[in-house]
Amino acid sequence: MKIIIYPAYFNIHYSRKQGRRVPKNLAFEAKLETIIKAVKSLGYDFVVEENKRYPKFWWSERGRIIIETDERKNEVIRKIAKKVKGL
Repeated sequence: MKIIIYPAYFNIHYSRKQGRRVPKNLAFEAKLETIIKAVKSLGYDFVVEENKRYPKFWWSERGRIIIETDERKNEVIRKIAKKVKGL
C-alpha cells in the first residue's frame, strides 16, 4: 500500500484544522529534506516528488513523499515525527 506524506503534517505552525497530523510535542519546522532523512533512516521504500504541493496550501510547501508500506498512515507519520525529534 502506498501512502503520501506532506511536510504540512509535521509543521509546528499549523493547527490540526490546517493539516498538522501530529501532536504539538512531536511537531517541528517541517522541511522536505529533514523528512527524507528520517524516512531513509527508518528503512522505508519511498519516492520523492518535489514538484507536488499540499492541496490545502497549494501556493507553498513544495514536495511530498510516497512510501510503500503495510503500516497505517498515522503510525508511519508518528514514527517519522519521533525520528526527526531524535535527530
